[in-house]
Amino acid sequence: MNAPVHHQTLVTPEKPKALAAGQFKVTARDVDVFYGDKHAIRKLSIDIPDRAVSAFIGPSGCGKSTFLRCINRMNDTIPTCRVTGDIKVDKNDIYDPKIDVVQLRAKVGMVFQKPNPFPKSIYENVAYGPRIHGLAASKTELDEIVEKSLRKAGLWEEVKDRLQHPGTGLSGGQQQRLCIARAIAVNPEVILMDEPCSALDPIATARIEELIDELRQNYCIVIVTHSMQQAARVSQLTAFFHLGTLVEYGDTDEMFTAPQEKRTQDYITGRFG
Repeated sequence: MNAPVHHQTLVTPEKPKALAAGQFKVTARDVDVFYGDKHAIRKLSIDIPDRAVSAFIGPSGCGKSTFLRCINRMNDTIPTCRVTGDIKVDKNDIYDPKIDVVQLRAKVGMVFQKPNPFPKSIYENVAYGPRIHGLAASKTELDEIVEKSLRKAGLWEEVKDRLQHPGTGLSGGQQQRLCIARAIAVNPEVILMDEPCSALDPIATARIEELIDELRQNYCIVIVTHSMQQAARVSQLTAFFHLGTLVEYGDTDEMFTAPQEKRTQDYITGRFG
């Protein structure tokens, strides 16, 4: 289903600079989300590119995290939630009844607001996903996946001598990087991050932001953030949500210097939010 984009709620430059060499990884058309009688998202349409960071900004309760959770069907765990419309990853309808949700969540990883390492060793936190998905044929292969994932998450040098220590014993910033390593370990293509720095101090936040910039070379990354400064620092594209509607979406630099919608301008300049 390829419904037309609703221009009254979505302003998308034809070729944002960040898309020059990219292609769309996630596409959504006319998505509505309901929690019981509450209409949380209204007629949302968006194209999210591969190998770039797209930031979702907007006031609390505007639908940012709700839509993020739609992209790997985390809302399935909420009995009252109903999603309509069309969401595709690599042109495959992720709400098709034939889709294996476990495989979808391996392909579309999630990093949450609060670091949530398993109550296991650092090694077992990273090895867990590859083991249950059968990605390693031997202990040697599993060791390689764990080391590679921890290196990609910028954590290997800090933990290589204590891999059997509990993941919960790490600092908050290290725990969040461990959770990123855990997501990477199952070879995802999309990484969703729901306010990944909100529980961290400025130094840990800077390290995660550097990591996001490195990871975007190989992944489609979508980040929900309450910090417009963070969106400006880490993303190539920004989407502004308000009252369950996607108001504007486009090149981050243009969004923060010359927004096309008055509501975006008002939010960015602090008139509400």
